[in-house]
Amino acid sequence: MSETESQCRGSPPPPAAPPTSPELIVLEALKVAHASTGAEQFLKVYEQLHQRIGQRQGSATGNGNASRTETPAPQAAHALPAAQPASAPPPAAGQAAASPASAAAPLRIRVICATRADRETFFSSTALGKSLSLHRPPDVELRLFPRNDQGLPSVYNTAIAESAREPVILLFIHDDVHLCDFHWPERLREALSTFDVIGLAGNRRRVPGQPGWGITDEKFTMDKRANLSGAVAHGPGFPPRSVDVFGPSRQQVVLLDGLFIAVRSDALQAKSLHFDERFDFHFYDLDFCRQAEQSGLTMGTWPISVVHESPGGYASDGWRRGYDRYVEKWGD
Repeated sequence: MSETESQCRGSPPPPAAPPTSPELIVLEALKVAHASTGAEQFLKVYEQLHQRIGQRQGSATGNGNASRTETPAPQAAHALPAAQPASAPPPAAGQAAASPASAAAPLRIRVICATRADRETFFSSTALGKSLSLHRPPDVELRLFPRNDQGLPSVYNTAIAESAREPVILLFIHDDVHLCDFHWPERLREALSTFDVIGLAGNRRRVPGQPGWGITDEKFTMDKRANLSGAVAHGPGFPPRSVDVFGPSRQQVVLLDGLFIAVRSDALQAKSLHFDERFDFHFYDLDFCRQAEQSGLTMGTWPISVVHESPGGYASDGWRRGYDRYVEKWGD
């Protein structure tokens, strides 16, 4: 819905008399909630309450002599006011309270990617590079590690250290991921207002000896759908070869797939949380999730459309070495 449509829909005729103070508080809270999150349910409830007040008071003051008070309609999410009133609802579980600065301007997103390609080849031949070449909003940065031969934890920790002086949203993502959702920055910010750490697919539980976020044993037995969350497409491009829907998104989980993990840098700094560099590639994501859980950070999945070119490297020699290190560290 466009900004113009939002303003038209959110501006019914003003009530004939001012509503009571509790009603004003509710209306204002709904307006702030819609402006902060962009969620349409807040706008719908706002409109219903606004109209009900107008109808009730219009019938009660038919002589037209009562004073009229107009409550401004909620603005579209991309046209937020510079500051929000103090009556905004409290943040959800796992959500840090926003400062005036963050309310005025959303945090920038810094995409962190390591690739074996050089910089030019990255943009012309990799899935992520082509996606960012096609569409990258001005508030999205790229921290690229070209010609990389280091383990992902080492690269990711460098990016965490570089973000120590000012908070940004860090998106750790593989270079073989096509970003098919061109609203992904908005969806990512929405997700991080609900959970501290965001991924696309994950597991709501963990069992002893679990060697992957979606499998339960070394025979690669897939966990039950009731325990899984999220969806990821696979194939060389769009349309994908398959769309793997593991379960409903927007669920709290304890394990996430490492192809796409996002978190605020200040949340990592506050917990002194880093990636464990004993894992070069395999199991760095499971280890990070367990550290995040120990630190009290919430993790969840969110519906953001991507196509992942790689099916994973289970049962390789590198995977086996990573699993041995993982079990040695955690014991289960």
